[in-house]
Amino acid sequence: MANEREAPSAAEVEVVDLCRELIAIDTSNYGDHSGPGERAAAEYVAEKLDEVGVESRIYESHPGRSSLVARIAGADPSRPPLLIHGHLDVVPADADDWIHHPFSGEVADGCVWGRGAVDMKDMDAMVLAVVRQRMREGRTPPRDIVLAFLADEEAGGSWGAQWLVDRHPELFADCSEAISEVGGFSLTVGENRRMYLVETAEKGIAWMRLTARGTAGHGSMVNDDNAVTELAEAVARLGRHRFPVRLTKTVRLFLEEVCEAFGVEFDEDDVEATVARLGPIATMIGATLRNSVNPTVLSGGYKANVVPGSATAQVDGRFLPGTEEEYFAEIDRLLGPKVSREFIQYLPSVETEFEGGIVSAMADSLLAEDPGAMAVPYCLSGGTDAKSFQKLGIRNYGFAPLKLPPELNFAGMFHGVDERVPVDGLRFGVRVLDRFLDLS
Repeated sequence: MANEREAPSAAEVEVVDLCRELIAIDTSNYGDHSGPGERAAAEYVAEKLDEVGVESRIYESHPGRSSLVARIAGADPSRPPLLIHGHLDVVPADADDWIHHPFSGEVADGCVWGRGAVDMKDMDAMVLAVVRQRMREGRTPPRDIVLAFLADEEAGGSWGAQWLVDRHPELFADCSEAISEVGGFSLTVGENRRMYLVETAEKGIAWMRLTARGTAGHGSMVNDDNAVTELAEAVARLGRHRFPVRLTKTVRLFLEEVCEAFGVEFDEDDVEATVARLGPIATMIGATLRNSVNPTVLSGGYKANVVPGSATAQVDGRFLPGTEEEYFAEIDRLLGPKVSREFIQYLPSVETEFEGGIVSAMADSLLAEDPGAMAVPYCLSGGTDAKSFQKLGIRNYGFAPLKLPPELNFAGMFHGVDERVPVDGLRFGVRVLDRFLDLS
């Protein structure tokens, strides 16, 4: 257990400023190339690595859309490298909605505030802080470490991880395992007991454009082949549909661990009641119990008295590992024969085993800093760049360790207003990651 009387390490001291400075670099991703891009942030990371003797290279998939990759030599070159990746882009934010400006990186109430504070410039800062301290001290990791600070994750990674995997697979091809975001954070289950959720699975992503075609005509005429009507009915069927509960391997294991932690019996006939016990995180976990589809955009017509020949909509579909074929069969059934679909973005589901040396390294490094820690696997309802690296056979884990106060709505921080990360959580994460690198 860490000795609280010890002076904080250089990484613990530095991580707050690194996080603040990264947040202050606006890397808003609007889903196209209209934003500022990631170039300035990639150059910032390159400078911080260069200061401690780590060479890196910036790859630009499109003007301003920049990712950085570096490799640190380990003690045993025969072992497959560990990939540590994080994205530099963030979703947009409206400053008028925030208590503190989203790109100020202000420290207030014991937290660093700003867009990207948890998604995911906190992890970027923790990795930088740990690497910089280890390089200054001449501490070599057991195996090679590949660092990747990536563009475009918030829009699916087409100009970041996907582009690198397709164009430069040799950068990562020898890596066996990877860690990144949305995992390793704590969920308090008792006064001295915390579950740390390690992401081992993700739902697949299917952003789809729906199109209905009909007979154009005058709005005053009876029209039984109205594209708007056909589309509206299909969208309503999708939006109201409730997919059945499907307990995947990861979700089942997570729920069993939750029930044991809370001292309740695991009731497969009422898993939603178990999830409801989790407080603010219940929404995120509840989304992993079943497949889903949400209508998000509607468009059709151009004048009140003109029936258009076509109408379109967009939906956000998410499917659990192992359910893809039945998922799209159900989507097509709900759409009906007169509405077609095409992918705007398609990314597969991800699932890996919660076992092996890397999992032991996570659990042991958490326990060393928090004797009440218990590492458990969980499934993420969203998606990360793990989907791209899976193509290379890399086992992916969400492990960005944070010890959080029980009252913090951590799930609500992702893409939310007033996003923030506790300073103590950052420092805890630095200590855990440093231990983890020695054990992995």
